[in-house]
Amino acid sequence: MNRQQIMAEIKRIALDNGGQAPGRQAFERTTGVKMSERYPHIWLRWRDALAEAGYAPNLLQTKVRDEVLIEKYIGFARELGRFPVEGEIRRKAREDASFPSHSVFSRFGGKDKPLQAVAAHSSKTSGFEDILALCAERDTKSTHAKAAKREPEKKIVTEFVYLMKSGPHYKIGRTNSVGRRGSELAIKIPVPPRTIHSVETDDPIGVESYWHKRFADKRGEGEWFVLTQEDVKAFKRWRRIV
Repeated sequence: MNRQQIMAEIKRIALDNGGQAPGRQAFERTTGVKMSERYPHIWLRWRDALAEAGYAPNLLQTKVRDEVLIEKYIGFARELGRFPVEGEIRRKAREDASFPSHSVFSRFGGKDKPLQAVAAHSSKTSGFEDILALCAERDTKSTHAKAAKREPEKKIVTEFVYLMKSGPHYKIGRTNSVGRRGSELAIKIPVPPRTIHSVETDDPIGVESYWHKRFADKRGEGEWFVLTQEDVKAFKRWRRIV
């Protein structure tokens, strides 16, 4: 492809893109013209080719390119019915030669900056009510997400309702440390108890009360009971009540 043909292609692509001259990669992707066909015998730099085609960079052109870029983004958002994520922008650029590369959008800044530019652009012109609605929806979700992140998850405080055995008798009580409670009881009674089972719960008073009432007719002194193996099996079926 000669000099005139390349400039004609630059102008054609720019016309299709609303006056936005193509970057080198976009030009090669659209036309299939390789770099070796114009470098170094025609132009040493791509910007020289753009300048000769009448697209020398200036402030006005930069502004137009930004507006065209935003409108491309808006058009894609309308196709999806929502704002695209980076992976979708990458795929769109691969499938549609007229769509800008994902890296071009980085000129606006971080991931939320393009949306701010889209909102500003849409608020200045009628006909973008659908895009403004998407912006509002995104802002609402972002606000809720930040609020949820700020609120630390409340830790559930639990204790244990235990079943210990000393000789033929069983004790049902509650504690925040089963091991420590066993050591305390070992000092007080002749036959050191062993832990049969414990139930972790956020309602230790309620769970302890349930078992005390269930075995009320088998109760001795204090929290000591005379239980059968079926009673013990019933207690052991409870593991965690939160």
